[in-house]
Amino acid sequence: MHIWADADALPGPIRDILFRAAMRTRSRLTLVANKNLRIPPSHYLRFERVPKGSDVADAFIVEKMEAGDLVVTADIPLAAQVVAKGGVALDPRGDLYTEENVGERLATRNLMQELRSEGLQTGGPRPLDQRARQQFANALDRLLARAES
Repeated sequence: MHIWADADALPGPIRDILFRAAMRTRSRLTLVANKNLRIPPSHYLRFERVPKGSDVADAFIVEKMEAGDLVVTADIPLAAQVVAKGGVALDPRGDLYTEENVGERLATRNLMQELRSEGLQTGGPRPLDQRARQQFANALDRLLARAES
């Protein structure tokens, strides 16, 4: 299983969890972003810089990923494409996107985006606290253990 990370808006603590997990399990991890990112030296870790632009990193990930790969993203449209291609999509808060839930999440996202465009204040995501980081780490560990077996 190759791990891909939509790294443009990936929180630093989640990136660190990914680094440690990839090195511990000897899994390939590729971070994709349109800005430079520093990664620890390891032949399991790679960084791909893509040009700036809407959904350029998403398109790169979808093109390069294979069925069974894991993609870490908070981007619901990207998660929907990953799931449709047979990949596994995991939110930085530890929520797994599935064929059963990604359509509903995409519809909710589109509705909220429409409400914001009409001027309604909808608030943002809750802060990424210690509990959310732990949920992500646990979900990632379960996925990587399942891939090893």
